[in-house]
Amino acid sequence: MLTIRGLNHYYGESHTLWDLDLDVRKGKCTVLMGRNGVGKTTTLECIMGLQPVRSGNMSFKDIDLRKKSAEQRASLGIGYVPQGRQIFSTLTVWENLEIALPARRDKLGRIPDLVFELFPVLKEMRGRRGGDLSGGQQQQLAIGRALVTDPELLILDEPTEGIQPNIVHEIGDIILRLNQEVGLTVLLVEQKLPFARKVGEQYCILDRGRHVAAGPMSDLNDTLIQQYLTV
Repeated sequence: MLTIRGLNHYYGESHTLWDLDLDVRKGKCTVLMGRNGVGKTTTLECIMGLQPVRSGNMSFKDIDLRKKSAEQRASLGIGYVPQGRQIFSTLTVWENLEIALPARRDKLGRIPDLVFELFPVLKEMRGRRGGDLSGGQQQQLAIGRALVTDPELLILDEPTEGIQPNIVHEIGDIILRLNQEVGLTVLLVEQKLPFARKVGEQYCILDRGRHVAAGPMSDLNDTLIQQYLTV
């Protein structure tokens, strides 16, 4: 569904992504892994058009993403939950969700029932400002906002960061449900190994901006973990 070949990215003169290859297969949950600072978030931002790409190819459903703006990429069916959630703190929960409606391809004029089925707390707190929610509730809101766009591919950047353990468990269950029952393809950055193993079917490891290993999650062995993931 999503294919990246030979992707190169620079911050100024600093070469941050080196000939990166990545495959996200339709219907699978792929976890992008690696230590801090190896280029995981930069990769997601390149996919979403938030960072310029020096060279390489990116395609989504055989559509050349490099020719599409960030707004067009969302309308193609890519939902994005950025690191830090980036909800609108002064808007209500309802307004945060409604703001994503224009990106829907079917132009549905209302928030889909699935969002409140998955996150009943958002319905209960629909009139509360986003900034008044707990960190876990804000993460649920950010995921709900991405789902409003009716994506075929859901991209999440460290969805468990700064979240209390019970909400981490809930988010894991929801990702599994979206992937296995709803059929949503998922790409996520995650550093918590137990969570990655719980939700992921495929893994891809980055090290210093380069793709160094990939395969089924069941093949992620202690040697790779020690070499590329442990701090």
